[in-house]
Amino acid sequence: MKSTFLAVCFGLFAISAQAQSPPFAARTATFDAAVGFSYVSLPVTRHRTGLNGIDVSGTIGFSPAVAVRADIGYVRASNVFSSTHHADVLSYLVGPVLYPIRTRRGAGYVQALAGGARETTPIIDNTGRMLFGGFANKFAWLAGGGVERRLSRSWLVNLGIDYLHTAYFDETRTIRGQSAVRVVARLVYSFETRER
Repeated sequence: MKSTFLAVCFGLFAISAQAQSPPFAARTATFDAAVGFSYVSLPVTRHRTGLNGIDVSGTIGFSPAVAVRADIGYVRASNVFSSTHHADVLSYLVGPVLYPIRTRRGAGYVQALAGGARETTPIIDNTGRMLFGGFANKFAWLAGGGVERRLSRSWLVNLGIDYLHTAYFDETRTIRGQSAVRVVARLVYSFETRER
């Protein structure tokens, strides 16, 4: 009697668990690789300048709604404020990505990534004279979101906008936080052909 009772309980538990679990394809991890254009509006001293460059990322999806992204971006501007010096930012970040909105042809996402950024920018005073140049490699983070649009079973296009926080020297040669805006447009290849 006891063994029959245990067998029935185990069977009901198994049926219940099977009914509640998502299909196997939804539990399979996916991997997306993306490359694209990046634009960053960066504060240089008391002014803003636009830097253009490349963004490369890899995203591992653990479910249709949750993923982890590693992102490397490099942007650069030449002859900043006619100083004959360039400005550039190399960022390397990782963090979670959530997809709260999904349709058959696309998705909306939000992300929060953290890591570091190596920044090189001339420090310019109010008269336009360069005080000094150098670089800082400090903690950085970003938060933002965007949309993805499916082009085929494996190809997507991704458009995003982020608040990027870095750190660099001010006019007093003190490292302070900076607020930048980053816009990215990427072409994405998905190594899993199931519907996202």
